[in-house]
Amino acid sequence: MTGDREPEHIAVYRRMRRIFGDPELRSSDARRRQSASRDETTVPYGTGRDPRELDAVLDALTSSMGWTSPLAKSELLVGWAELIGADVAAHAEPVSVEDGQLTVRCDSTAWAQQLRSMRTTVLARIAERHPAAGIESIRFLGPDAPSWKRGPRAIPGRGPRDTYG
Repeated sequence: MTGDREPEHIAVYRRMRRIFGDPELRSSDARRRQSASRDETTVPYGTGRDPRELDAVLDALTSSMGWTSPLAKSELLVGWAELIGADVAAHAEPVSVEDGQLTVRCDSTAWAQQLRSMRTTVLARIAERHPAAGIESIRFLGPDAPSWKRGPRAIPGRGPRDTYG
């Protein structure tokens, strides 16, 4: 090693640092800190640093993540009683929301028929209170009746009455 020359490993390090830059400034956080320190100093209570309300933060989060429609659908199912009325809600329960269709199970066929005649009014209320839910139609179902035509052991025929060949 000569007196005026630096060691080879130091020369390689300095050359790489010139080519690739400072290794401490490679991360995005480090670059942001460096640009912020170059621009101006930050003030803790300066403009743009005001605290925001929690509902504004949550609204921004749900819209950026694309959760507005699922949240509106769940709000619709939870708030069904105040949307339709307590006495009607005692006889009609929302079951599911799929592909823009709300399915409601009713206690009797009479309640299902009555709600079918009120379909446009119910759709208008849903569109007014929960527009992000995307409900386009409603299906009102009566009570379930037993069926012998479905299931893993179903066979063709007349059902339970077909016992004597």
